[in-house]
Amino acid sequence: LIAFAYVLMLALIALGLPLALSLKDRVNTEVRSQAHSQAAIVATGAGSLIGKGGDPDSLSRLINIAAETVNGRVLVVNGSGTVVSDSGVPGSVGSNYSSRPEIAAALKGKSDQRERKSDTLGTEILATADPVIRGNRTVGAVRITQSVDAVHSAVNRSLVGLGLLGLLVIAFALVVAAVIANQIARPVRRLEVTARQFATGGTEAEAEVTGSSEQRSLARSFNEMTARVGRLLRSQRDFVANASHQLRTPLTGLRLRLEGLSDELEDDGQRAELDAGMKEVDRLSKMVDELLILSRAGEIDRPGEVLDLKDLGQEARDRWLGAMGDRDLVLEGFEREDIGPVFGARPDIERVLDALIENAIGYSLPDSTIGIAVSEGTIRVTDEGSG
Repeated sequence: LIAFAYVLMLALIALGLPLALSLKDRVNTEVRSQAHSQAAIVATGAGSLIGKGGDPDSLSRLINIAAETVNGRVLVVNGSGTVVSDSGVPGSVGSNYSSRPEIAAALKGKSDQRERKSDTLGTEILATADPVIRGNRTVGAVRITQSVDAVHSAVNRSLVGLGLLGLLVIAFALVVAAVIANQIARPVRRLEVTARQFATGGTEAEAEVTGSSEQRSLARSFNEMTARVGRLLRSQRDFVANASHQLRTPLTGLRLRLEGLSDELEDDGQRAELDAGMKEVDRLSKMVDELLILSRAGEIDRPGEVLDLKDLGQEARDRWLGAMGDRDLVLEGFEREDIGPVFGARPDIERVLDALIENAIGYSLPDSTIGIAVSEGTIRVTDEGSG
């Protein structure tokens, strides 16, 4: 909508500026042309109203009407340049205006129009004069004077009117554009709401197919995508659930066999190894339980508990000691007494430690040392590998 307003404003400026200049010239020309016309009308009517047998009252009415029309001052002089009637300054009647350049030109039988400085008014005026002809002889002159500021004011009023019209066009166009934009954006906003519902787990969310042909096509494509993603998620959950159920049975059987074998062993070392194996079976069973949770909820919800980092490190060392080969797995910082417990999910921490230790074994050199270091709130796996 803002971009549309900018484009509309630029278009109006591009079109309005030449129009304003043209209007300014036209208004100025019309004011000058109207002054010429009124001077000619008064000059025609005044031919029989001045001199002997003239009618001063009729002449006064004639020039007053002309003065109102042009919004200026109209006066009539006789053949010698003496004022016989004046719409603006009645006291000037009898004064000689033959020295005024426009009147001097009109008394010679020529129409004249010029802008000049008025010594009496102390301002610029537009003076228009026409000769009064009776028969074939010039018997007087008509002069119309208008303030140049008044002429400019008329031009400015026309420009202001044009500017207000432009603002009205912009306001109307913006209202229309806002209505159209709202109609266009409404289906997009609905699609956005549906997308947010889908993103927060509402896999059954479906967008309403409305709007233009492009928006309806987008809504249908979105619905096809969400339906396909929903089917894939359901398929994955079903697979995880089935795999988890299938794994529980052999794990249970394996643990029973290990427990039965433990009863038959008499060597303490072998029994300790067997107990370690049963712990790994228990860890695998926990993973299977988490897979079942994942299949039901879509994400794993692991309750936190208070944990001892030293115990976690010691158990990780026991799990991986047999896979170290010729490498050393040492515990660092386990003799400290100021290391307090932490709060977290045991399965997560155990899996992270296993991944780090396995990575360290894979990338460290033979006869090197791998360390499990603990400090306050931190447990790290260090190695002497290249990376």
